[in-house]
Amino acid sequence: MAKAQKKTASVTSSKDVQPSEKAGSRVEAYRDLSRRIASDREIIVPPIFLTGQSRREHVRSTLREDHAQRIEQRNEAAWQKFEELAGDFFKFFRGTALLFYRDMVGQDGHMPSVMALGDVHPTNFGVMPDDHGAPIFGVNDFDETIYAPFTWDIKRGAVGFWIAAREKAGFKRKKRRKIVEAFVEGYLDAIKIYAEHSTEKNDSYRMDNSPPVIQRLFEEAWEERKDWLWDDYLKPSGRGFRASDELQPISGEIEKFQKAIDDLAKANDIRGIDRAGELKVKDVCIRHGQGTASLGLPRYYVLIEGPSKDASDDLIIEFKRARQSALEGLTPPTDFDAGDKAERIAHGQSVQLAHGDVFYGAVTIDGESFLSRERAPFRDDIDLDELSYDTWKDYARVCGAALAQAHALSDDLGQIDYDVEPSILKAAYPQDLFKADLVRFTEEAADRLKRDHEYFQEDLKHGAFDSIDMVYR
Repeated sequence: MAKAQKKTASVTSSKDVQPSEKAGSRVEAYRDLSRRIASDREIIVPPIFLTGQSRREHVRSTLREDHAQRIEQRNEAAWQKFEELAGDFFKFFRGTALLFYRDMVGQDGHMPSVMALGDVHPTNFGVMPDDHGAPIFGVNDFDETIYAPFTWDIKRGAVGFWIAAREKAGFKRKKRRKIVEAFVEGYLDAIKIYAEHSTEKNDSYRMDNSPPVIQRLFEEAWEERKDWLWDDYLKPSGRGFRASDELQPISGEIEKFQKAIDDLAKANDIRGIDRAGELKVKDVCIRHGQGTASLGLPRYYVLIEGPSKDASDDLIIEFKRARQSALEGLTPPTDFDAGDKAERIAHGQSVQLAHGDVFYGAVTIDGESFLSRERAPFRDDIDLDELSYDTWKDYARVCGAALAQAHALSDDLGQIDYDVEPSILKAAYPQDLFKADLVRFTEEAADRLKRDHEYFQEDLKHGAFDSIDMVYR
């Protein structure tokens, strides 16, 4: 086992490397590992089988690599993120997708591919604007989206529900199993409906047709745009952003972001939308302290003057720097390619939401790739602390169905060149076995991540994330 472990851990070679050279990204090394595992011609020990000190060092090096730029820049938000991850196991799960997926490297290569969300968990579903600015419910975070086996999303989602139900509600294992089963059943039941009726392009969860748990979310999320703008964002004159601990106005950058808005309008063909007025940028600010996995990445809000020009119907467009997907190089080899960084994210959103936000797109700012999306008064996700056990199951089932709709669109709006729904149903047969396997996977993964979290907490205290990995001769 020692040889196998060394083979897995040594993903960067020290040959011809100068002393104290920065350790590079291991994406290509993991891409090669994925190919070799999926080929079924070699016996390889992936990181999932590392234990003890070897596992601790794997966790440490993976998190260092994932945050290398933020660590090198001495980004205060990086330390804030590490502290938050240390204090909350569910946040640790949410903020370490790369660690999760490196344990899955090369798995499920025989399963049907879909446009996968990449980071499925209970708080990555929510209310957001559709192409007309009206509220809908569905998958709402596309940062990690990529073409992958459909099971990767289900496994990530199942573990997310398992951990959240433990951390937020304190449920014992029996109840957590039922919640995970509800998530998987909701997914499979919806896939069956789409296989029979092909309604995925027209279906959407709205305020008028949603189950009670989602209707309540719509009601709680709703706020009038004028109140939202003046209460949370605008200075007394209404002509720009007010300064706060979260918002840092940079009004001198208006011209730069006007160009970004113009580029977005051209790429997405959004000129002439009444509610967007003339797409004139009124102000720009840096948004601090938002996100979990993305905490510390540059993020800007751009204020667009509304058609009334009285600051009652202005729009806010968010620009967030995009990164490589955490799944890059880990999925089984495929000919499907969603692109890179913001272009990949925009492609994923356009596939997974048939009538999604028209401002969702990709632009280049200062040579960096940024994704864009509209902020909205009703953009919100569910408060997990308020759910009863029965409501947890209801919510899990709805989220499973919403994920199924996103997957079902892979052959309508994405690159998948075969009928996705019947393929998934065949791959998930018999369903009782499929569900049982998912629950077993979930328990094992969650227990392993709990140990990883303990390693991380101890290492953080000892300064393990004050610097990145180095390679010495």
